[in-house]
Amino acid sequence: MADIAELTKLIEPEAEAEGLTLVRVKMIGGKSDPTLQVMAERPDTRQLTLDDCARLSRRLSDLLDEVDPIEEAYRLEVSSPGIDRPLTRLQDFEDWKGHEARITLKQPQGGRKQITGELQGVEGEVIAIRVKVHGDLTVAFDDVQAAKLTMTDKLIAATAPLSAEGADSIKVEGQE
Repeated sequence: MADIAELTKLIEPEAEAEGLTLVRVKMIGGKSDPTLQVMAERPDTRQLTLDDCARLSRRLSDLLDEVDPIEEAYRLEVSSPGIDRPLTRLQDFEDWKGHEARITLKQPQGGRKQITGELQGVEGEVIAIRVKVHGDLTVAFDDVQAAKLTMTDKLIAATAPLSAEGADSIKVEGQE
């Protein structure tokens, strides 16, 4: 299996060279469909255009073909983190405070392995989250197995596309 930490070290400078911030590098699909998933975004907009995606994909494809860090055959998937994005960096929990998230813990705490609530921010290495029934809770970042934003009207409003130009029409080459 591929070493994600080593892949991240290879991929992050390439994303930065394209003016992007790396969100996550992950192998998905198991043995039947191994896929190297790379999520990136523009730091100023937290979005990724199709052109950004294509440029990064070509750049990574060339690098990975040259370095060949993954022994088995795999697919490369470069994408935006999406609206219900994974929260992979401590800073993500601060940046998205005020929004609802689902956090899965490595080990149960207080009988719970999953916590859903409104992010309250970060202090040091500790994430604060307000859970409706349980009130304010804190979780050490090192105790987080996975986390992602949950779809809410507030999140949809906060992540509206910068431009919807062309979204309401289909352009066919050669036709006006």
